[in-house]
Amino acid sequence: MSNLYRFGVSLERQLIDDFDKHIKSLNYKNRSEAIRDLIRDALVKKQWLCDNEVAGAITMNYDHHKRELVNKLLDIQHDYQNIIISSQHVHIDHHNCLEIIAVKGKARNVETLASKLKSQKGVKHLSLSMSTTGKSLK
Repeated sequence: MSNLYRFGVSLERQLIDDFDKHIKSLNYKNRSEAIRDLIRDALVKKQWLCDNEVAGAITMNYDHHKRELVNKLLDIQHDYQNIIISSQHVHIDHHNCLEIIAVKGKARNVETLASKLKSQKGVKHLSLSMSTTGKSLK
């Protein structure tokens, strides 16, 4: 017995034409795959909004010559060591570093960590990529 469930959806012609163009530009093979990804994205966002346990990545670019910045960033990360799984530090050039921090924990704590890092003087850019631990919503 298959785990697939088929259902019908009624949409306006222009909406489905626009959707088809959009998914073609993203290299989807069919509508089903695109719709599955849209549903997954919505469920991941709900996990974050409901403060469930989530996973994600913080990507940060900063000037490592900025006075005391590296020490501040490390102190903050040590304060959140319970949700940091790993980090990778990359030297972009003489002044700029890229740090990628993998996280897993309550959404609120992950967002707080990202906010504290981002607000440090010398951090040029920080983005938080939200994902899921793979567990279903409760």
